[in-house]
Amino acid sequence: MRSCWKSMEGVHNTDCFSEENLSKLKEIMYDHKVSAGSYLFWEGDSADKLYFMNQGRVKITKTSDEGKSFILYMYGQGDLFGQLDPFQQSVHNFNAEVMEDSSIGIIQQRDLETLLWQHGDLAIEFMKWMGLMHRMTQTKFRDLMMFGKPGALCSTLIRLSNSYGVRQDNQIFITKKLTNSELADMIGATRESVNRMLSDLKKLNVISMENNNIVIENIDYLRNICQCENCPKDMCRI
Repeated sequence: MRSCWKSMEGVHNTDCFSEENLSKLKEIMYDHKVSAGSYLFWEGDSADKLYFMNQGRVKITKTSDEGKSFILYMYGQGDLFGQLDPFQQSVHNFNAEVMEDSSIGIIQQRDLETLLWQHGDLAIEFMKWMGLMHRMTQTKFRDLMMFGKPGALCSTLIRLSNSYGVRQDNQIFITKKLTNSELADMIGATRESVNRMLSDLKKLNVISMENNNIVIENIDYLRNICQCENCPKDMCRI
């Protein structure tokens, strides 16, 4: 069935870089192989590197004082991430867990600083990338704080459709399989409440299930619940 669907994937947070400047960044990377279940960094570690996903997947998590883990981001091939602040020292506020065996390009802070000094156009694009990452964080916290758990879940489903969606007519098939526990970790809810909210959406024919994958039947309903602001896809993503 899925072979006739139109893919919506392919949006990366590095789209703000020109091909030439992205190539410059890749030239100063060194490759690092990491296995599933390992961590690239922990909260409190020195933030002196950026990470580029050549292959694989990584999730960024935050642990509350009560020990509950929240999934903030999921990065895949073509994404750049990290909490590096050029020209000053900082530490990571999150954890980075490797979800599957991955190949990652690592950029050292000192190498990036030299490159930014040498190429003003790259420095401007890097500022745009940093601004994009800040806006992504702001919109996620907005969803969690302003529209309750139902709004946060609807927003997460929209983000999933932009990151892993395959479209046919008015339906969007989410190729990424997520457990209800993982969805709960993304919105700071319990698995039971996510079960109930998904069941309500199914009854309203807003979503359906196909081989344990979510299919969005009525994305306009989701947008109405979370008061979607039609952000660009490079921002509205998991």
